[in-house]
Amino acid sequence: MCGRFAQTATPELIAEQFAVTDPPLFQPRYNIAPSQTIAAIRIDPDTATRTLVMLRWGLIPSWAQDAKIGNQCINAKAETVAEKPSFRSAFKKRRCLIVATGFYEWQVQGCAKQPIWIGLRDKRPFAFAGLWEHWQPTEGEPLETCTIITTEPNNLMAPIHNRMPVILSSASYDQWLDPTFQHVEPLKALLRPYPSEELTAYPVSTLVNNPRHDAPQCLEQASV
Repeated sequence: MCGRFAQTATPELIAEQFAVTDPPLFQPRYNIAPSQTIAAIRIDPDTATRTLVMLRWGLIPSWAQDAKIGNQCINAKAETVAEKPSFRSAFKKRRCLIVATGFYEWQVQGCAKQPIWIGLRDKRPFAFAGLWEHWQPTEGEPLETCTIITTEPNNLMAPIHNRMPVILSSASYDQWLDPTFQHVEPLKALLRPYPSEELTAYPVSTLVNNPRHDAPQCLEQASV
């Protein structure tokens, strides 16, 4: 699964790399946890252009009776995302890019779990394959939420964990974001492990175990 990640790129860099205009201002995040607000890119239905929005991590299907289901929907498996009731509608027409600069996974080492940082070798921001939903509770304000799609690990990730988030290539952004493109098999073909040679990984401090720690120290390499 993917249960923690970081997004430290500036709004200006994100706007340049992902071709969005007027991104909202937000602070760098070093230890993002489920239920928190994260930066995502989707197509604005009025202008048909990319727009950056803030969504809550943990997808709540539109038909849900209780927001608590979002706690169980922080990830969607690539193998079943097109069929599973919680995700199939969003997979068809509400896909998004979730902006990140790296993610954490915990590697079992004996009786302990060592947090590992994984990011691109060139340190650029990148995009997880995501889905989003609009949920209207019986009472109160509507919520817009999202999930991160995961897939099998690549060679770098396999010794660390048995899943990894789907990192999309920039060449696939247009097709992934297009809500009018609803062909399942070509979309599922995008949900593959990212090339190992373009990623780097190193151990970090157990500070990241607590989501209240959201500081640059979370990214510092640890000696183990």
